[in-house]
Amino acid sequence: MSLSIDQVRAKVASQKTLLPALYGAVDFDAAPERFTLDASKAVVRDRAPLGVAVTQDDLDRIQAYTMLGDVVADAYAALTPQYGFRRLIDMLVAACEHGVEAVASAPPQLAAFIADMEARPDWIDMDLVREGARLELNVMAHLAPFAIRSAFVATFLNKYSALPMALTGTLTNASAARRVNETATFFTTTVLPGALERHGAGFKAAAMVRLMHSMVRFNALRSGRWDASVYGVPIPQVDQMPAGLIPIYLMAFKMLRQGRRRFTAQERAKVELARYRCFLLGLPRDLLADTPEGIVRTMTARDSTLRQGFDDQTCGALIRATLAAYLPPDRSLPNRLHDRVERRFAKAFFLRHFMRGDRAAAARMGVEVGLADRLVFTVVAVGVTMRMAAFDVALQVPGLRRAADAVLERRVRRLLVRYGHAEYVTDATRYRPAQAAA
Repeated sequence: MSLSIDQVRAKVASQKTLLPALYGAVDFDAAPERFTLDASKAVVRDRAPLGVAVTQDDLDRIQAYTMLGDVVADAYAALTPQYGFRRLIDMLVAACEHGVEAVASAPPQLAAFIADMEARPDWIDMDLVREGARLELNVMAHLAPFAIRSAFVATFLNKYSALPMALTGTLTNASAARRVNETATFFTTTVLPGALERHGAGFKAAAMVRLMHSMVRFNALRSGRWDASVYGVPIPQVDQMPAGLIPIYLMAFKMLRQGRRRFTAQERAKVELARYRCFLLGLPRDLLADTPEGIVRTMTARDSTLRQGFDDQTCGALIRATLAAYLPPDRSLPNRLHDRVERRFAKAFFLRHFMRGDRAAAARMGVEVGLADRLVFTVVAVGVTMRMAAFDVALQVPGLRRAADAVLERRVRRLLVRYGHAEYVTDATRYRPAQAAA
């Protein structure tokens, strides 16, 4: 059962008393500048797309969750001065792989962190999660390697939500490449068989991502340069929604445009996978709807209250660094060719799915999409679509399903090798002053 709005606000306010070293100076009673109820100043002006009306309760919850970090993970990250961030990571890895009891003198904050992730909610159907992961193998094996960069770029379109990434030093090509590959590694890992079980690789990856986010909050808030009255809480819950829910949001949006209001069995399984993955990352149930209308309504409420804000020094620099980043593991001829193709595809994919085809608006943000980009996109899209369709058919045939699953799993594992080992760490010494970045 979802929390009442008063309970949500109480949870938000509790951060000040539970973690005064981080949140003691934050005024949780005041809406930050990034939150606006003025539709003319919001990222999305239309608050009722496709006949889905955003309610006042939706807006109130988005406002509250704009100021919510991650109480249990933040408490663990706050131990950095005592243990050092490397020791915190080592203890978390050991706890994920072997249990908290395997960590000598484990701090209670680690036990609380792991317990929070272990507490599978009754609103999640794990059988559907497993089926969703199996179905997503096809997407991760064929589409994700070409689309992941564009999805990453889409998170940099607003200075209020992009600032934490700018502060962590992601403005260089090398660090941008590492972040893109880490993101690809996380989502790819979670679709492997058994990965989201208690001791699976996906569970551990979620814990590492969650700690990385908390380390960003810890370092940003402790820097003395983060203006909460403008930006709210670094990486709040509402800013984690787009990364975790973009695929099912696009699916739900397309369904509503087609006049469909119910997921098919396969679509429902993919939704459940996304919801459980987001739960492991710390997102509350309120932000994880399970109907097409609910998903579109929640995301629209977030976007229609996020103030417009694009500045070249933050957003533009992040976009340019991400588009220029060389993602393959080496500079062999096949990898250089793949890089050229993938980069062109990513720009056109970004234009199509995140800018609604507005080339002028994309160009103003630093994404120039030319004829060659569109041609490459078309050719690659046709090839990817045909391969995915062939596997979709094979997965429906009893005699071929097991073999098709095995082939997809092998391809996904090879991609993980290509993406490289994910560190999921943030170095406070590389942070840039918030005022300079903004």
